[in-house]
Amino acid sequence: MSAVNSVNWFELYVRDMDRARAFYEAVFGVTLQPLKPPGDDGLEMWEFPGGQDRYGANGALCRMPGVEPGPGGTMVYFATEHCGDAAERAVAAGGRIMRPRMSIGPFGFIALVFDTEGNLIGLHSMQ
Repeated sequence: MSAVNSVNWFELYVRDMDRARAFYEAVFGVTLQPLKPPGDDGLEMWEFPGGQDRYGANGALCRMPGVEPGPGGTMVYFATEHCGDAAERAVAAGGRIMRPRMSIGPFGFIALVFDTEGNLIGLHSMQ
């Protein structure tokens, strides 16, 4: 594990983006910004304000076909040296890959894996 915080991104899944944005903007007194996701698979994202020069993890509200909000509706991404290698280690440890390593443009790469309990987690790396 690198010297960075273990969690570096989160996603809160929503059904109604307008309603969810209004809620989070009102609760935290912030303005969420649209975030263009890679590809065109129906994913809609609105990012919380933040930056890599700030303390803590940043994240976004996400509306994605096939992913429902509610219990288990939060995606936690763990920082790794190479998310593809980490995904393979997850499989070796009894997990399974949901989405193999993919580019997210200038933000690096991600992979999504199920742990041994059925929780979906994200793996992130810059390579």
